[in-house]
Amino acid sequence: MSTDKSLEDIAHPGVRLDALTKRGASRRDLLRAMVAGGMMSMTGAGLLAASGAAFAQEKPKQGGKIRVATQSSSTSDTLDPAKESVSTDYVRANMLYNGLTEYDSHLGAQMALAQSLETKDATVWVAKLRSGVQFHDGKTLAPADVVYSLMRHKDAAVGSKVKTLADQFQDVKATGPDEVTITLSGANADLPVILADSHFMIIKDGTNDFKTAVGTGPFKLKEFSPGVRTVVVRNERYWKPGLPHLDEIELVGIGDESARVNALLSGDVQLINQVSPRSTSRIKGTPGFAVKETKTGQYTDLIMRDEGGITGNADFRRGMMHLFDREQIRNAVFLGYGAIGNDQPIDPTNKYYFAGLPERTFDPQKAKFYFQKAKLGSTPLQVYASPAADGSVEMAMLLQQVAPQAGLNLQVVRTPSDGYWSNHWMKHPLTFGNINARPSADVIFTQFFKSDAPWNEANWKDPKFDQMLLAARGEPDEAKRKKIYGDMQVLVHSDGGIGIPLFLSSLDAHTTKLKGLGSIPIAGLMGFKFAENVWLDA
Repeated sequence: MSTDKSLEDIAHPGVRLDALTKRGASRRDLLRAMVAGGMMSMTGAGLLAASGAAFAQEKPKQGGKIRVATQSSSTSDTLDPAKESVSTDYVRANMLYNGLTEYDSHLGAQMALAQSLETKDATVWVAKLRSGVQFHDGKTLAPADVVYSLMRHKDAAVGSKVKTLADQFQDVKATGPDEVTITLSGANADLPVILADSHFMIIKDGTNDFKTAVGTGPFKLKEFSPGVRTVVVRNERYWKPGLPHLDEIELVGIGDESARVNALLSGDVQLINQVSPRSTSRIKGTPGFAVKETKTGQYTDLIMRDEGGITGNADFRRGMMHLFDREQIRNAVFLGYGAIGNDQPIDPTNKYYFAGLPERTFDPQKAKFYFQKAKLGSTPLQVYASPAADGSVEMAMLLQQVAPQAGLNLQVVRTPSDGYWSNHWMKHPLTFGNINARPSADVIFTQFFKSDAPWNEANWKDPKFDQMLLAARGEPDEAKRKKIYGDMQVLVHSDGGIGIPLFLSSLDAHTTKLKGLGSIPIAGLMGFKFAENVWLDA
């Protein structure tokens, strides 16, 4: 979303914030405008909450239990927000914990455990904590809990999946009985959005044993069996009035998509995620069931890791990406759901998307040219795919079909969903990944493409890219920032080691008795936070 008003106009103290939002200014425009005007202040009743579109619903009913099946679970499932890495983990975190902020229906940040978040320079941020919030064990939320929760991500021994984001935290300290001051190493107007990431949810000060999960979230933990099931019950002390609606939720993992659909249609579960487009007509055609589409920046990508072999060769990588028939993938694999991708992770709905980047075409002869340039030879190459990475098996088969035209001997190794992320993802030279949408260009570049990112899928290291990432983060001029992000997309497109043929829509399915399921475009299942919002219409 863009605005026809200049930042100087927006930043004028006489302009009302609610009027700005109605005029069409995006949240990030407003954030930067307020920084420019020295007037950034976000409160639970202010800009971010007021401008978020409310989910229009009928009056909820209280009580009831549901079972929910997601596509991924394993013995490495965790209750530690810092270490979560798959959808089951994210769902659990949103049941049990809260962050200082949370996403609204437009991927803006609204206040959660923070009552307000203020800054004058986008470097020093002051968070006022919401009063009266209690953990599941009755302990009152205090600044020490926030300091501990945020700073532990910087400790390499913790193994946080967002350490590269947390490294921006130069200092986090209590500055009052209900106040925490976050000082960044450099200006970043996206901090409120970053803090809404579920990894940054707040735990009790000193927590290092995650056999249980004592949070402030809408549900309390009743049972946790990694790889089997999670059972949560309603938190009677929850700080959001009237929430949650349900008494109990059981979360299970069913890796096979057809088995998930059968479980739903048989009444064994009431909500499932990661529905295949091919299952939508069957579900919609069955009375009492519905499909919920959420358009996202999620993508399934071909990963060509730089580990000293052929997959680290820039010419080989370019050749592989010319073997993607992107229109065929969208129509044949995803039945028209999704937006064409161009081998870089910023999707067309993102304000920083670089539309001027030439789109890669399906061209086996050009692929053959690059393979010969890379001195590929006739040695068979194995590509690992799994139903866990949505559409990857079908994409791999399509690549295998056209590979001989380019002189490539490609073998597809299909692996089960169970254990794919821990045993195969990023463990072979050629694999597929599946990356959930991120709320900002800064977050996705930091988590997946920065040289030291724990999820740097292709093991791609470019010091110039790292420098540009820092420059964009602190650049107050919107046009200059967009230019930097555009240049970064060019770098990833050229040599980033990943192929992104499509951005995916997320498809969930549910019984029509389940009400209140909205869309938050970070992911399906209402951005993983359906639990506190849904109810049963008995």
